[in-house]
Amino acid sequence: MSDDIPFLRLTGLSKRFGGVRALEEVDWDVRPGEIHCLVGENGCGKSTLIKTVAGVHPPTAGMIEIEGKPVLPLDPAGAKALGIQVIFQDLSLFPNLSVVENIAIESHLDRLVKPVNWRQMRDKAGTVLARLGFALDLDLVVSDLSVAERQIVAIARGLAAEARLIFMDEPTASLTRAEVDRLLDIVGRLKADGIAVVFVSHRLDEVVEIAERVTVMRDGRKVGTWPADQMNEKKIAHLMTGLDIDHAIVARDMGEAQPVLEVSGLSRRGEFADIDFTLHRGEVLGISGLLGSGRTELALTLFGMHRAESGSIRLEGAQLTLRSNRDAVRAGIAYVSEDRLSLGVILQQSIGDNIMLAVMRGMTNQLGLIPDRTRRQLAEDWVKRLAIKVPSTDRAVQTLSGGNQQRVVLAKWLATRPKVLILDSPTVGVDIKNKQGIYDVVADLARQGVAIILISDEVSELFATCDRILHMRAGRIVGEAVPGNVSEADMKERIYA
Repeated sequence: MSDDIPFLRLTGLSKRFGGVRALEEVDWDVRPGEIHCLVGENGCGKSTLIKTVAGVHPPTAGMIEIEGKPVLPLDPAGAKALGIQVIFQDLSLFPNLSVVENIAIESHLDRLVKPVNWRQMRDKAGTVLARLGFALDLDLVVSDLSVAERQIVAIARGLAAEARLIFMDEPTASLTRAEVDRLLDIVGRLKADGIAVVFVSHRLDEVVEIAERVTVMRDGRKVGTWPADQMNEKKIAHLMTGLDIDHAIVARDMGEAQPVLEVSGLSRRGEFADIDFTLHRGEVLGISGLLGSGRTELALTLFGMHRAESGSIRLEGAQLTLRSNRDAVRAGIAYVSEDRLSLGVILQQSIGDNIMLAVMRGMTNQLGLIPDRTRRQLAEDWVKRLAIKVPSTDRAVQTLSGGNQQRVVLAKWLATRPKVLILDSPTVGVDIKNKQGIYDVVADLARQGVAIILISDEVSELFATCDRILHMRAGRIVGEAVPGNVSEADMKERIYA
């Protein structure tokens, strides 16, 4: 194939769902062996574009070409046969099957009855893992793997199916810096083999680091495609939103504020040790550190999900004993998990039902029932306060964008009127404009006197929201910083050292 012919070319691609315009006359191409980033706010058309290329949605108009040849009509099987693979954020693996079964499974889906050649499957799985420079026990069950290891299995499955173009949706969202570096090494190996990789990511710093070219989408249209070395985070954010988004440093001196949460010598074997800090009324205290640093384990202990083995927790001066998360909620502590899809919301339930979950015991009448008017009033109040964009509180949460789903989780816990709110990676998978909306909510809560702990591995997020930042490594607090007294670059060096 000539180097002048892209592997994938879209010409005038449009897609409508009823009266809704999802894609409008998109012209786009991806070159062989290219690392290309596709960015845009939630709802801009990225997912529809990928699903159209993958044969899930037939286009309303336009052309799709592979190596210069039209391929429409296209279905998912046909797209895979052409070498197009999509690794969605949930990875779409079979958790109860082994590594080898997940990697080799697509070669056994082409007919209903086919004997399983286990030796061939193992050889194929071992070969593709070797191409990625990664060793993994082929007999391990996928549910026992880390997120990073599962991602490797998903990439290996694509290679086993002879992928020539791999779309990766938010591939670094749940990875440590070391795991991100390893993923980038794997992407480099794919590039060397002539396999194109398209990243979809909200982490703009990584977009600039990873990509050779960057394509920005907005409102179903392509804004443009640029060489990555001509872009920076601020320019990409402006092209995505049409706004100039600049996260100002907000740190305040909380020395005179009333202490709300005092933690002394808190330890839990194998997770964290000798944790000491004081959280003040209206303060936003950041906690940085890589995955495995003990930050989430500390949060779960402060919320009563884990029990500390030693040390003390004092809330408004009184000794606090937490035997369960119910004790924490009663005391006035709320926790927004880093995994909103599993631990934050019930996707199939309505917005109103989700917001009510943490306070339903206090909403029942004498018959033990919750009046629909009471439920609806509570939900509508919080939808209005947090500016959740939705026509009705009866809508299922799964129909909302990532940013609005996160606001529903916040509403659920804010309905408990917490004194302390713990936010663990609150903007994972949220686009830049919705991130700013969540930052505004955090700032407003702090002004109202809520004491907030915000855990994040995004330094720009910590600088945009926090008054102080504690840094954790290997289960201990190893440093403290005040945004404004230290640069983001210096802070990143501390985290990744």
